[in-house]
Amino acid sequence: MKRLIPSPWLSIGLLGGWLLLTRSGSAGQWLLGLMVAVVAPLLMSPLRPTPGPLRAWGTLVLLILRVGRDVVRSAIDVAVGVVRTRRHPPNGAFVVVPLDLRDTHGLAALAMITAVVPGTVWSELAHDGSALLVHVFDLDDEAAFIAHFKADYERPLLEIFG
Repeated sequence: MKRLIPSPWLSIGLLGGWLLLTRSGSAGQWLLGLMVAVVAPLLMSPLRPTPGPLRAWGTLVLLILRVGRDVVRSAIDVAVGVVRTRRHPPNGAFVVVPLDLRDTHGLAALAMITAVVPGTVWSELAHDGSALLVHVFDLDDEAAFIAHFKADYERPLLEIFG
């Protein structure tokens, strides 16, 4: 079954999306939708990465909660920074963060975290993966930002993906 439908949830989503986009429940649309739902995942299966090893589930839950907290805090900080730009313009800067994390799944998770937290943008990863260039919307203390980034995001990902 896994050979015919390598990703069943993706196939269900594609079929549902097809039927919603065509706004038809006719037999022909169901047939076309089923063909797309089966063929597309088969064609894309060589592009799917191998699943990464998740080791510390408790750390993962804490990381998710920490990122949620930081999203809310950063959204408020950015909103306040935008409102007060005339009196106190933000001190945007690029920061080079040295990395100990080398796992591709961990780096992908770190990229998503950096993208979802308002006020930070993943700009570039060094070719050897030893450093990350991050743009920060309003930077007060570069060393404090690096320490926060490594302690709150990189260290948990090192535990999770080892």
